[in-house]
Amino acid sequence: MHLADFDFDLPRDLIADRPAEPRDSARLLMVPAAGEVADRHIADLPQLLRPGDLLVFNDTKVIPARLVGRRGQATVEITLARDLGGGVWRSYAKGARRLHPGDRIEFAEDLAAEALGKSPEGEVTLRFDREGVAFRDALARHGAMPLPPYIKRPRGGISRDRADYQTMFAREEGAVAAPTAGLHFTPALLDALAASGVGWVTVTLHVGPGTFLPVKANDPRDHRMHAEWGAVSAEAARRINAARRNGGRIIAVGTTSLRLLESAAADTGQISEFAGETRLFILPGYRFHAIDLLLTNFHLPKSTLLMLVAALAGHDRIKTAYAHAIAQRYRFFSYGDACLIEPTAAASGRALP
Repeated sequence: MHLADFDFDLPRDLIADRPAEPRDSARLLMVPAAGEVADRHIADLPQLLRPGDLLVFNDTKVIPARLVGRRGQATVEITLARDLGGGVWRSYAKGARRLHPGDRIEFAEDLAAEALGKSPEGEVTLRFDREGVAFRDALARHGAMPLPPYIKRPRGGISRDRADYQTMFAREEGAVAAPTAGLHFTPALLDALAASGVGWVTVTLHVGPGTFLPVKANDPRDHRMHAEWGAVSAEAARRINAARRNGGRIIAVGTTSLRLLESAAADTGQISEFAGETRLFILPGYRFHAIDLLLTNFHLPKSTLLMLVAALAGHDRIKTAYAHAIAQRYRFFSYGDACLIEPTAAASGRALP
């Protein structure tokens, strides 16, 4: 297995910089386990899914985690990664090599931080001069939404992204990247799904900035995933297991929901209550136990997420699907269109209904 196996060329004009309007008008590429791919739309989901199916959404809420400050005369841009408590955060910083323990970064008159140290992975630990509600209020005033680097925005972002880069399910604060497959859903679409007998439930995985980090190892198996915190409630586990017992399919909405469900699943597919970190890295050869379908956006070349969908659908099939999407001018990445993928028989660790 080589990193180059997961590369492809994408025209720059196919990278979406705004979500579809309305959100459920986005295009949807059907990728069955066998047979031809098919062009549909997200709004077609009530006709494409079956009564008894269950959609699993990630209800994490993106915080305005990008801050621009000054260290002396130098500009410093940081992205918060993880709250360690007491006003201390793990972060990523542009120009991190020039930061030293004891350096003070001024973000605004009412927000500053001291650099405590750096990790070998490039994370910078910062102690802010406030915590709790006071910190959240300051972050709301001075932070920007942490859009991925391929979406170009002026420094400080634009106000529209505060709504655009948040799903309708967002409830649990802690993500620094959106679970973007959930961006396609609207209350009207959920109502239509419910009328068709399709249910939904939420889990929580706080997406970290590691989702944007490139794989640098020539052999992807040498890549080390960053930990992300997630939780599956007892009630969510009960509903997922009940849907499966009753013959329904489990549809993970996004790779974050999928990775969390796989982390909480037994080999039988039974989901247990879960709370903790996951570093699950899914590569071709992985056998899936928790899900029957994946709804996901189109992913970056050489990314861990492209490797995940290649594990689910098969490497050659994903190459064919992505080539079709490019030829048909689908919109790519976080604000782009989506695909609905059925696992191959080889990828499924249990019999599919």
